[in-house]
Amino acid sequence: MTDRRVPADFPRNQDLGSVTGVQPKLLVREVDGRYRSGLTEEELWVRYDACEDLATQLSVYALRKISTSGMSRDVALSRVEKGVRLKVDSSEWDFSQAEVVWVMKRTRQLLIAATDG
Repeated sequence: MTDRRVPADFPRNQDLGSVTGVQPKLLVREVDGRYRSGLTEEELWVRYDACEDLATQLSVYALRKISTSGMSRDVALSRVEKGVRLKVDSSEWDFSQAEVVWVMKRTRQLLIAATDG
């Protein structure tokens, strides 16, 4: 069975959007007959799993770039982050800015473990 715990440092707040007007508004959605303003535990797990998978793929990619081109770890990570941000900013990938920060932090951890360990 898969361990479905989401790390405490993983972003949990999702921006559902905004509504204009004079009166304050709370954006909610109906899930299983109840109104929710955030992610369900299942939705949170799916987002975390996608981010963890991306971080793993990015660390392997960065490690390959370090090995083949001789670039430093910091340069490789910087280039990887630039590419990720371009994909997210162009709406090719659906990650929040907080998730991008988390993915890059996790990618760095995995890359350090692979190169120093």
